[in-house]
Amino acid sequence: MATMVRTEPQITTMIRDLLKVEPEKHDLAWIKKSLQAAIALELSTIPPYLCALWSIKKDGTDAGQRIQGIALDEMFHLGLACNMLSAVGGKPDIIAAVPKYPTKLPGNVRNTFDVYLSGLTKDYLRKVFMEIEMPLHPVALAESWETIGVFYDAILTAIKKEKPPIGTGPQMQGTIGRNKLTKFTKLSEIEDAIKVIKEQGEGTGQMPDDPGQDRAHYYKFGEIYYGRKLKQVNGSWKWEGDPVPFPEVYPMAALKDKSGVWPDPRPEAKPLIKNFNAKYSEMLQLLHKAWANGDTKAYGTGIGMMFELGPIAVSLMKISLKGDDKHAYGPEFRYVP
Repeated sequence: MATMVRTEPQITTMIRDLLKVEPEKHDLAWIKKSLQAAIALELSTIPPYLCALWSIKKDGTDAGQRIQGIALDEMFHLGLACNMLSAVGGKPDIIAAVPKYPTKLPGNVRNTFDVYLSGLTKDYLRKVFMEIEMPLHPVALAESWETIGVFYDAILTAIKKEKPPIGTGPQMQGTIGRNKLTKFTKLSEIEDAIKVIKEQGEGTGQMPDDPGQDRAHYYKFGEIYYGRKLKQVNGSWKWEGDPVPFPEVYPMAALKDKSGVWPDPRPEAKPLIKNFNAKYSEMLQLLHKAWANGDTKAYGTGIGMMFELGPIAVSLMKISLKGDDKHAYGPEFRYVP
């Protein structure tokens, strides 16, 4: 496969800058830039969630099922954002959207904390995952733009105003977890998709349930953190339901080095790290090619490669750090052109 050169669109500031633009100037170019920023935002959450999932030693735990479902939801949201951009005549640039960890969430979303890679711990749950999915979390440093939901609403309002032809570019389709990715052919379908993205992540704003009576992401993470299911007690939602046991995990260390790489890894870890990054990069290139060219074969191959990453990550998590027997390596999720 031909090497793709990564561009640098400065996604980190893009949402903030886009939301400073007066609504009457939210033209088609603004819509396309905003949807590209949304792609970066959705993509940035997936690797941390996968690290936590793969660090769980036993399959089928309550915690693992929750995290797996959330990771698949985020993959679905990424697909929706790509399909929306393509549907209005844009070109999704997945390579440009790839984050380097540790990072701030793209667009100054809750920029008071860093998103890094780690195995599952309660500290990671509370300080990263529950912050990412916090209901009504701020998107930009502008008082009138307060949530990711408001950002998506602004995109929808702009699409309604500009009325671009829907369905003009290549789109992908298929089942991703509990969700079915389909092609957009009319405005009402985009409206429904944005509603799903908002409610699966943030919740409705009034209740911690989405339309399918399933907990929104913040509340699912909270159930793992507090060790109890959420339930209504005297009209209020509290973490006082049935137990959600914290699972046994591999002790993947928190990769917080600004370089984004493990410093001087053990010899047995080096080929695994290299192999993981190579497969991850190829997967991203295939997904980029899928939306660029309408290549459904590349899409299917890319999705399949995603499932090849888990065993490599687990193998890394079984190798202790050099000079630290209490913690282990894990994937870097580093894009290598």
